[in-house]
Amino acid sequence: MPEEARRSSGEDAVVIPIGTGGRPGRGTGSARPSAAARNLACAKKAAPRTRPAAPRVERTTERTAERTPDPDGIPVGEWLAALQGAAHEVFGPDWERRLAELLAFVRRRLEGHYEVDDYGFDRELTERFFMAALRPIAQKWFRLEVRGLENIPADGGALVVSNHSGTVPLDGLMTMLTVHDHTGRFLRPLGADLVFRMPVVSSLARKSGATLACVEDAERMLSGGDLVGVWPEGFKGIGKPFSERYKLQRFGRGGFVSAALRTGVPIIPLSVVGAEEIYPLVGNVPSLARLLGVPYIPITPFFPWLGPLGMVPLPSKWILEFGEPIRTDAYDAAEAEDPMLVFNVTDQVRETIQHTLFDLLRERDGVFS
Repeated sequence: MPEEARRSSGEDAVVIPIGTGGRPGRGTGSARPSAAARNLACAKKAAPRTRPAAPRVERTTERTAERTPDPDGIPVGEWLAALQGAAHEVFGPDWERRLAELLAFVRRRLEGHYEVDDYGFDRELTERFFMAALRPIAQKWFRLEVRGLENIPADGGALVVSNHSGTVPLDGLMTMLTVHDHTGRFLRPLGADLVFRMPVVSSLARKSGATLACVEDAERMLSGGDLVGVWPEGFKGIGKPFSERYKLQRFGRGGFVSAALRTGVPIIPLSVVGAEEIYPLVGNVPSLARLLGVPYIPITPFFPWLGPLGMVPLPSKWILEFGEPIRTDAYDAAEAEDPMLVFNVTDQVRETIQHTLFDLLRERDGVFS
């Protein structure tokens, strides 16, 4: 077959690899590569093609300069402008005034230039710190609905008597906030002995206006024109099982009624619906409670099983209704020593609160609505 035909038909065709895999001189018909091919191969091995070092270093320096900002590149004025813009977004247009007030408040606290009354009540701290911290919880979480505010006197002494519930006494805090926000008055709660034996809680209770639940302190504050709050059920009320919710416990011996009769101030019954559901009490650990010296160790569907998360109260809808005042100024101060009169007035207050609770429970659509 002719050579041209053999090439066209592909017989004895020699495939020459493309790239560095081929050997120099391949396909020339000679077993030994030519001198030109050998010189080319040696040149490639001896001096491989590389980029100059200097340009690469220069380009790397340029890229690094682009990534690393100059510490002196942003003027101080721009930093201040950015901080002012952020403060305006967070605190509003009057952020400078609010910041100045905050700094002045902190300075007064550090220097001790603030006033407390004979019971340790700090009005400024209560209004600007405690109330401000409780207000979002009351408005956004429990969505408090308040009724009967016209029954709270604008001035003068009065005794607010309320049911107690919730495993943790948040109802007292919500009542204090409600009275202050709607009437401008501070409710002075009467607390149990345990409250003032706890290291941190006792100091906070004193500064927020609480005092020991004794007849002497109650009469003194009522005579001085204060608005006093009392929860006669005590720990029996907040520590009762969930199955007994909204069933009032015994109102003690009627000491609060004696104080009202001696001072002639009105008694305002308060009924609170919604607090029973924030921590449904389904169990207790009496032995551990006695060991720790507390009334009870609560067990709820979420605590202690979920740890700290189980301490978050459920967002139940609250209703607070202040009833019509029960007047005591028609009695003589000496009649406060009559046990039957004290019992009758105490029973009247208790029955008023209990009936109001039943009416509110029938009226509400649901626990969380």
